[in-house]
Amino acid sequence: MPGKRSKPQIDPNLEREAQKYDNPIPSREYILDLLQLEGNPLSFEEIAGRLGIEDEERLEALRRRLKAMERDGQALCNRRGAYLPVNQEDLIRGRVIGHPDGFGFLVPDEQDDDLFLSPKQMRGVFHGDRAVARVMGVDRRGRREGGIVEVLERNTTQVVGRLRIEDGVGLLTPDNKRITHEILVPPDGLGEAQDDQIVVVRIREMASRKSRLRGDVVEVLGEHMAPGMEIDIAIRAQGLPFEWPEEVTEAADKLGDSVPEKAKKGRLDLRDKPFVTIDGSDARDFDDALYCEPEGKGWRLWVAIADVSHYVEPDSALDREAVNRATSAYFPEQVIPMLPEALSNGLCSLNPDVDRLSMVCEMEIGARGALKSYRFHEGVIRSHARLIYDDVAAMLAGDEGLREQNAQVLPHVEELHRVFKALHAARNRRGAIDFDSTETQIVFGEDRKIERIVPVERTDAHRLVEECMIMANVAAARFLKKHKVPALYRNHDQPPAEKVEELREFLNGAGLSLGGGDEPTPRDYTEVLKAAKQRTDQKLIQTVLLRSLSQAVYSPELGGHFGLALDDYAHFTSPIRRYPDLLVHRGIRHVLRNGSNKGFPYTHQRMEGLGEHCSMAERRAEDATRDVEAWLKAEYMQDKVGDVFTGIVSGVTGFGLFVEIQGVYIEGLVHVSSLDNDFYHFDPKRHTLTGERAGRVFRIGDELQVQLVRVSLDDRKIDLALAGESKPAEKAAPAARPAGRKGPGGGPGAGGKKRGSARDNARRKRRARGGDAEAGGGAAAGPDAGPASDDSAPADSEGEHAAAESAPESVPELAPEPAGDDAPKKKGRRRGRRRSKPSAEEGDAAAQGAGGGASDEDSADAPEPGNERLPEAEAVPDKDGNTIPDEDATGQGGSGDGETGGKPGRRRSRRRRPASSS
Repeated sequence: MPGKRSKPQIDPNLEREAQKYDNPIPSREYILDLLQLEGNPLSFEEIAGRLGIEDEERLEALRRRLKAMERDGQALCNRRGAYLPVNQEDLIRGRVIGHPDGFGFLVPDEQDDDLFLSPKQMRGVFHGDRAVARVMGVDRRGRREGGIVEVLERNTTQVVGRLRIEDGVGLLTPDNKRITHEILVPPDGLGEAQDDQIVVVRIREMASRKSRLRGDVVEVLGEHMAPGMEIDIAIRAQGLPFEWPEEVTEAADKLGDSVPEKAKKGRLDLRDKPFVTIDGSDARDFDDALYCEPEGKGWRLWVAIADVSHYVEPDSALDREAVNRATSAYFPEQVIPMLPEALSNGLCSLNPDVDRLSMVCEMEIGARGALKSYRFHEGVIRSHARLIYDDVAAMLAGDEGLREQNAQVLPHVEELHRVFKALHAARNRRGAIDFDSTETQIVFGEDRKIERIVPVERTDAHRLVEECMIMANVAAARFLKKHKVPALYRNHDQPPAEKVEELREFLNGAGLSLGGGDEPTPRDYTEVLKAAKQRTDQKLIQTVLLRSLSQAVYSPELGGHFGLALDDYAHFTSPIRRYPDLLVHRGIRHVLRNGSNKGFPYTHQRMEGLGEHCSMAERRAEDATRDVEAWLKAEYMQDKVGDVFTGIVSGVTGFGLFVEIQGVYIEGLVHVSSLDNDFYHFDPKRHTLTGERAGRVFRIGDELQVQLVRVSLDDRKIDLALAGESKPAEKAAPAARPAGRKGPGGGPGAGGKKRGSARDNARRKRRARGGDAEAGGGAAAGPDAGPASDDSAPADSEGEHAAAESAPESVPELAPEPAGDDAPKKKGRRRGRRRSKPSAEEGDAAAQGAGGGASDEDSADAPEPGNERLPEAEAVPDKDGNTIPDEDATGQGGSGDGETGGKPGRRRSRRRRPASSS
């Protein structure tokens, strides 16, 4: 037995631990010092003995701390259950990013270059797992290659996919293309499943690098291509919680459907004030109500938000499930809500003509739109009217019928319009960034097939609500800052220096300039947008500006919002569907009741962990939405193979052009291999693809005639070719959908509720990481490239008012990428340039179609033709008025695993991720 080493003399963080816990245990730092000094792995019992911990309560606390240290990669637990410290110089912890071609990357928790993981290394992990890896060498391009040492946290226990049965043995092909493992289902694990069905398989045990994964069928979703199957697949493939635990439904039912008189006591009674809700025609949950009255030369604006914090108490069954979901997930005609419908559509929703508890922000707005003062109240209101955007816009435009019909509230709506004009003028003076974009809505016909995709007009009614929400969010952030309450702020950092440098180089080549030196302001961006307004390359310039922006994140550190040109910003206005908003309400409520932050049950460290989780959930929901929309759009185009369309180039990559079909609002890929009689070079700085011999140049905004040549539902890809430059496409009859599903489980339903198709507008596509030019991410068939995150730029979505949010995706979305070094090499010259083993950012770029990251030499052999990503991002403002990219990324995103921007030379913009909590 090795001799016992001396333990560290004094815990340097003893006082800190004593302040945080009534019965403190040694800090992480002290435990790590102990493991370092010991020199040998120590079991739990040995660690407890060295630390002198004997009572059961402190032993349990030590057990939890060691688990947290293992999760965060500070310590490893070997197969004998003994702990040893992670040598930070040799080992790197991070999240695994899978690629459809079988390889992957470890994205470090710290801002560092990714580790390439070979297909052999990827056999023991899934996309999304957290792991510790060791640098094993450097490839010929100077990039580090890694080997997995230990998996810290498994991300996948169940996989959804298509089951094929042969000789009594099943083989599951995962629907998630980032999971490349084929899973063997032995005869005893098939259950009632039949050949060519969509099933969910539970992994028996994780494969070693030499053995194959095995699993058991736990759910049969139905026949391949059955109506509604795309949502069933997406929510399971992305791991969305969609079933309500029994204790949650019981807790919701106990609350009843009306506000008891006891709950109204002690609140500010505002039931006589004519509050109104303004939402989409298909909205069912109403977070917010508005009222405005003139006061002096300005206005008194009241924003009432559903008081979810009254019903959902910390650590209750409802709260635990709300944390688990963290956000509502929106699909065409359906939503998976964060809260049970009894709350989201009932007791919390500010429905008309019923009493509702609310958190009220009372604001004094100056004549020039400045926020002069604010107060928060726990109130009770009664909505006097449920208005919809189209009607409000028509009323303001002078529709006599609607004005007469709503005569009771018309004066107050007109007052809201007047305060909106002042707020909007103030926004313009701040220099807040606004991108032009087109929001679309999916219209369904019979059998849930897309009948058409139509643009949605944004009016002053939408903008009115957005500006009021922005002011309430600002007031909430200032209140929390003033009282030093731990909370999650919504931060949108300045663009990274390397992105600004690249942007300047591009603009100089276009005859434009960006002011502001190394730290341009939102106004500088706005001036460039104005200068590009009448130019033919306006769309290209807007896209490049958009891609240079950072990702918005949730963080307990207040960092301001660059896109909205605001120093203070938090999410306050949607607690029914966003958990960070609920946390903000709890902080405000605590101060209103106690006068200070003393005794608030959340710490800064806990908020960091919640911010990371909420960002992950945000990305997860948007990934699922993107998958569904891509599938539906691919299905919509199936019977149009061979047709010729007019399209606009929306993205340029090393492997081809993404083209948005005009009037259809769906994107497809013109692969570089389909471009005739030339060798094409991709310039990532100018975002062009240029023919070597003829000099033909393709750039964003070009109008082309394209022919639809192929649609793949399974891959969600739409392939195009330039009309007249491809072999005639053969028209194929679309596959008939089965009449229904088999087996249990089907149903997007489990916990979901139907929504009108306008819900599509709530979550526009998030753009995934894509090289220097963060292009859109995800399903190639998806149109409106998309902005889709809350406010990575100025964009935050607010329920029905949510429009597409444009933001670079955090955790990379991977799709087909050019073959790596192991791919067979063709001789002779080729279209495009070959790329060897890709980096994580390069992989993402090709995968998502954001090929803007590869240099000419790096541009790969064309990946397999098909859409490798979502279309270019377009910013569509939402209820909070955000019109810039958000997500990871992540994802979302949010915070979480994403980062705010890569290091110099990197081709991937990364979202900052808060440190994980213990």
